[in-house]
Amino acid sequence: MTTTLWAATVLVCLLMYVVLDGYDLGVGVATLFERDPAHRRHMLESVAVGWDGNETWLILLGVALWAGFPLAFGTLLPHAYLPMTVLLFSLVVRGVSVEMASQTPPAPHWTNAFGVASLLAAFAQGFALGTLTSAVHLRGDVYTGSAFGAFSWFCVLSGLTVTAAYTALGYAYTKHKSSGSLRESAGRRGVVATVAGGVLLVLVLVTVDTTAAPLNLDSPGRAFAFAVLLLFAAGGAATSLVTFPWKRQSGAADTLPLGGLVIATVSVFLALGVARYPVLLPPGLTVDSAAGPHSTMVFILVGIGLNMPPVLAYNVFAHRAFAGKHDTAGAHS
Repeated sequence: MTTTLWAATVLVCLLMYVVLDGYDLGVGVATLFERDPAHRRHMLESVAVGWDGNETWLILLGVALWAGFPLAFGTLLPHAYLPMTVLLFSLVVRGVSVEMASQTPPAPHWTNAFGVASLLAAFAQGFALGTLTSAVHLRGDVYTGSAFGAFSWFCVLSGLTVTAAYTALGYAYTKHKSSGSLRESAGRRGVVATVAGGVLLVLVLVTVDTTAAPLNLDSPGRAFAFAVLLLFAAGGAATSLVTFPWKRQSGAADTLPLGGLVIATVSVFLALGVARYPVLLPPGLTVDSAAGPHSTMVFILVGIGLNMPPVLAYNVFAHRAFAGKHDTAGAHS
C-alpha cells in the first residue's frame, strides 16, 4: 500500500511538472521563432511571474524518487547522466536569463539565452525519458554501465517529441495570454507544433516495442485502459487543432487550445504508465524491487504531503494574480 501511494506521489509530481513547466518551456522555445522583439519580450514576461513555482514540482519529483525508490534514483542518474546534466544547466541559465531580461530590458542577449536554454531543457527532458527504454547494467545494486550506454536513436526521437509537445503548449499559452497579431501567429504556429508533436508521438508508440522496454498490453484490462487513454489524448489534440485557428477573441477560443493539449499530455503519460507498470527501468528494476525502507517512505511521504498543498496554492495564486491578457495588440518593433 505504501509503495503504491509513493508511486502515485511520484506520478502526480511528474504530471504537475510536465504540464506547468511544459507550457513554460514551450513559450521559451517559441521565442526562437518570433522575430518581433516586442512580441518576444511579451512572451518572456508572460512566464516570468510563475516559472519558479512551476519548477518546484521538479524538486518534489526528485525528492519523491530519491526517498521512495532510492535504487531507481541511484541507477537513473548515471544511466542518464549527460542529458540530466544538460537539463540542470539549462534550467539554471533559463532562470538567470528570465530575471536578467525582466530587470534590464530590452536585454536581447538574455532573451536569446532564455530561448536556447528552454530548447535544450525540453530536448534533454525528452532524451532522458528515452533512456528509460534502454536496458540498465547492474551488478547487485551497483550501476556498471557507461555514461553513453543508454544513448540511442529512440532517445533522439523522444527528445524531439517532447520538444514539439512543449512548443505546442507554449503557443497555446501564448494565445491564451496575448492579443492582436501575436495571438493570431500563436494560433497558426500552434497548429503546426501540435501536428508535429502528434506525428512524432505516433512514431514513438510504433517503435517503442523495438527497445528494451516494449509496451505490456497482454491483459485485456491493461489494453482497454491504454486504448481509452489514447482516445482521450486524440480528443484533446483534435480540440486544440480545431480551436487554435479561431480568430474571434473569446473565452473558448483562448482556453480550449491549452485545455485540449493539457488533456492530451496527461492522457499520454497515463497511457504509457499503464503499459509500463510496474517496470521502472528495463529489464528488471520494478516499483517493488526499487522501493526504499517502509519507515523512510512513511516519514518522507508525510513531508512531501505537507509540502504539496503550499506549492499548489502558490501555483494557483500566481496564475490568479496575473490572470488575464497582456495588451499585445499594438506591440511591434
